[in-house]
Amino acid sequence: MSMSPSRPYIMRALYEWIVDNGCTPYILVDAKFQNVMVPEQYVKNGQIVLNISPTAVMDLDISNTAVAFNGRFGGVATDIYVPVAAVIGIYARENGQGMVFEAEDPDDTPPPDGTDPAAGTDPRPEGRPSLKIVK
Repeated sequence: MSMSPSRPYIMRALYEWIVDNGCTPYILVDAKFQNVMVPEQYVKNGQIVLNISPTAVMDLDISNTAVAFNGRFGGVATDIYVPVAAVIGIYARENGQGMVFEAEDPDDTPPPDGTDPAAGTDPRPEGRPSLKIVK
């Protein structure tokens, strides 16, 4: 049985946890990802960090497909749209606690080169994030 991606559920839970602990939730976004709508002038090295705290944004919606909200950038109200798969991580600004996500595979088919990650050879390129708690 195929299950829906866990990333949006984890993001919503971490968002709630960060806010409940009086911290500021930030998301790190791959701004080059298809359909990402963010202000380009704030993108650095293909990424953008967005403050998604209740005091910083309006109409925040972390759905199963995207994070959408209206935020102010340089005083200008801007509609933001980030597909869930473009979110690299979510963390608290104050202490860095949160999570970095593994890059999503488009499907669950084995890698074409026949390598088995369980066999100890990891086909992912160096430097790609893997799921871990950031402390």
